[in-house]
Amino acid sequence: MTRVTIAGGTGFTAGELIRLLYCRKDVLIASVTSTSCADRKITDVHRDLLGDIDLTFSEEPAGCDVLFLCLGHGLSRAYLEKYSIPQECRIIDLGNDFRIEDTFGKRKFVYGLTDLNRNAIENAGSIANPGCFATAILLGIVPFAVNGLLKDEIHVTALTGATGAGKKLQETTQFNYRSGNISVYKPFTHQHLEEIRKTIAALNGGNTPQINFVPMRGDFTRGIFASIYTRVPQGFTQENADDVYKEFYKDSPFVHISDAPISMKEVVNTNKCLIHTELHQGYLLIESTIDNLIKGASGQAVENMNLMLGLDEAEGLKLKPSCF
Repeated sequence: MTRVTIAGGTGFTAGELIRLLYCRKDVLIASVTSTSCADRKITDVHRDLLGDIDLTFSEEPAGCDVLFLCLGHGLSRAYLEKYSIPQECRIIDLGNDFRIEDTFGKRKFVYGLTDLNRNAIENAGSIANPGCFATAILLGIVPFAVNGLLKDEIHVTALTGATGAGKKLQETTQFNYRSGNISVYKPFTHQHLEEIRKTIAALNGGNTPQINFVPMRGDFTRGIFASIYTRVPQGFTQENADDVYKEFYKDSPFVHISDAPISMKEVVNTNKCLIHTELHQGYLLIESTIDNLIKGASGQAVENMNLMLGLDEAEGLKLKPSCF
């Protein structure tokens, strides 16, 4: 049985990890840590687990085989400096500490975009889990880049739910702001752009086309819907697009190419990514949608854990959306 510790246990991603792992017969949740809620019941914070789990938060991590870091951005390095984590313990960081600067002591963090880096993840001891926007956007762009087709500017508009901002209360996450409202934030400067550019450059001969990314807040709880378009080479057809995307994701258990237009409700509460492409007057429109807390965070982290442990990649992640 694999023993896991979840550090930073009060946030949304930690709650999702507990929900995905607590009923697995091959996994034991050894500890869930929180400095602010130590010795309190986990169900005091994660009320959706009431009746399912009877654990309390601890202040320090227990011995484990896999350590999930759900500490918020910029806090993982300090945590690893504070606690001596054995080299044989696998680490999956859900923050942004190791997505760009990928080393810590003797550890080398592999970028955990599962559907791109599957082979490297299988042999890794440490994973930098991608950001949620980065996951949705890269899954839409990567097949194009891998096939040497990405030559022109990339234009992205992506809408995310309130959980994408984390659990800490902010003016823009309050109900009276979000309800019936849509707004732009961090246009062209969002923090996930750096990891997107780094990934595309590695696939595109070191070159990264201009990425014009406009993130938006939506008046819903969870999910991301990304609309991406870029110019295609002369003579490129819709049939070419279908072949490129279906071939690239043919072995993926969770990324599916839809011939029909897609909607976000089809993926919420699942580890799926749905992609739909349409060719319009020399431009390829790519629609990509995920659940930001599952495929964009905790679900992809579990998917990576499964690969690191030599398990079925889809173990514990065969979830059905509620689309009505």
